Formats: sequence, structure tokens, C-alpha cells
Amino acid sequence: MNREKNLDKKIDKKLEKKADGKTGAAGKRGKKMSEYGKQLHEKQKVKHMYGVREKQFRRFFGIATKTRQGAPGENLLSLLERRLDNTLYRLKFAMSRAQARQAIVHGHVLVNGKKVYSPSFFVSVNDVISFAPNVFDKKAFVEQVIDKRLNIGIKVPEWLELDKKAHTGIVLRNPVRSDIQVPIEEHLIVELYSK
Repeated sequence: MNREKNLDKKIDKKLEKKADGKTGAAGKRGKKMSEYGKQLHEKQKVKHMYGVREKQFRRFFGIATKTRQGAPGENLLSLLERRLDNTLYRLKFAMSRAQARQAIVHGHVLVNGKKVYSPSFFVSVNDVISFAPNVFDKKAFVEQVIDKRLNIGIKVPEWLELDKKAHTGIVLRNPVRSDIQVPIEEHLIVELYSK
């Protein structure tokens, strides 16, 4: 009986330690991340969010730093937001950026009446984004992909205008930093690439 009480106490202590995060490999949590680690983590987060690879990301950063107006970090985020796959996602025409990329590559998307096959295509002010006419023949695609997200109460950013009935979107202006709601510390990315 006494052994059982001691065993219970030992188990309770182990559970308390686990809850505190002080046992095993989890004990390394207390180690502070280096400045480089923070910068790298922020870059990886943004790359993953927009679905771009390192080479593309580096190219966008190069364009962002050469732009004379604004801070390089804000310019980078603006460029990433202006990608066609992201714009299609922001217009609620796809459930994810990956799904938007697939729709573009399959030739389902028109920009100003012309088919665009490149997800990294930059949209400009007054561009009209719509679907190819043959897309609406595919009832399952329209119901499961396009209409499904359109009916969700997600707000379209202010730099875009959505016409739900016509399934079209218009770029009103270039996106600015305040249009991006995700907490991103772009200055860490600039510091990382400035080394």
C-alpha cells in the first residue's frame, strides 16, 4: 500500500514536469533562439505562406530592394500579394493558394480576357481577373471550389473588388502593408538578406 502511494507521487511529479516542459527533449524549449534563427524562421514562414521557393523569393527580394519607393520589406510583401495565385486566393476563388496555382496552370483563369498560365504573373491596377468560359461547364468544379469559398464570410481585401455573380475581380490599387493581416516582421527578412 505504501509502495503504491510512493508510485502515485512519482507519477504525479513526472506529469508536473512534463506540463512544465522540463523533461527529455522538450527541456530544450528554454533555449533562446538566435537572431539569425528568428530571421530565418520569419523568411521560411513567409515563403511557406505564399508557396514560393527560395530562388523565386530571392528574385522578389531583389526587385523589392531596387524599387525606389517604400521600404524593401513592404515592397516584398506587396510583390508577393500581387502574384496571380495569391490574388485569386484573396478574391475567394480558391480554397488555398495551391488550389489557385493549379487552376491557373490548368488554364482556367483569364486576366483582361487572356489566359494566363503562370501563377507568378503580377497583376496590375485595373486588371480584370475572371474564369475561362469552359470552367462554368464543369458544375462540380464551380460548386466545390469557386462557390464554396465565395459563400464563406471572408472579407475581400480593400485593394480588390469582387463581383460574385459574374465571378470576376478587379484590382483597384496595389496592396500596401496594412492590407496584410498576418503578423509578419518583414524587417527580419530584410536583415537576413542584407548580410
